[in-house]
Amino acid sequence: MKYYPVFLDTRGRNCLVVGGGRVGTRKAKTLVRSGAYVTVVSKKMCEALEKLPGIVVKRRAFHPGDLEGMFLVFAATNDAGLNQQVLTDARAVRVLCNSADAPGQGDFILPAVMEQGDLICAVSTCGASPVLAKKIRDDLAQAYGPEYAMFLLLMKAIRKKLLAAGHDPQGHKMIFRALMEKNLPALIAAKDFAAIDTALFELLGNGFDSTDLISQKL
Repeated sequence: MKYYPVFLDTRGRNCLVVGGGRVGTRKAKTLVRSGAYVTVVSKKMCEALEKLPGIVVKRRAFHPGDLEGMFLVFAATNDAGLNQQVLTDARAVRVLCNSADAPGQGDFILPAVMEQGDLICAVSTCGASPVLAKKIRDDLAQAYGPEYAMFLLLMKAIRKKLLAAGHDPQGHKMIFRALMEKNLPALIAAKDFAAIDTALFELLGNGFDSTDLISQKL
């Protein structure tokens, strides 16, 4: 296995993007969405990036001191030499770095991502075929639609309620396996909440109304 697959928790972490163009903007947006504290360093900034809330913009050249206290960094300029310098400087201070123009030379690569609420599917071909990775991502989006986002909201609410009632966590496995067998995502897609509530009552008894449970998580 060429890469170790992992989902990073960047909430409250300081992250750096070097480059203020289209690529840098994409990296900054994703980091902000994941809860990171984002700093962007670039002599030039595209308009979309300047309007992006939740970031610190430094309109100047990169220097190694920008890496101080950073959790990770994206080298996202259109200057291959500068990207390599950012990578070299980041490794010198043990900060993880992704190089936009040469991902195989960096410390990590970014997969093609399909997202439906808390369901996140990441696909990588280790750089062999990004086109295939995107196709598989699109296939997953067709197979797992928006109903799975609501399904996970429902499962999260049920788990929270069971834990609050002192239910045995080990017993959750049987309950959630049984709920999966009820094919609740399909019922959600069909907006058949009566059938969902019937399934919940059969497995959990009173007090598990789907509409109430989902509204608690929205």
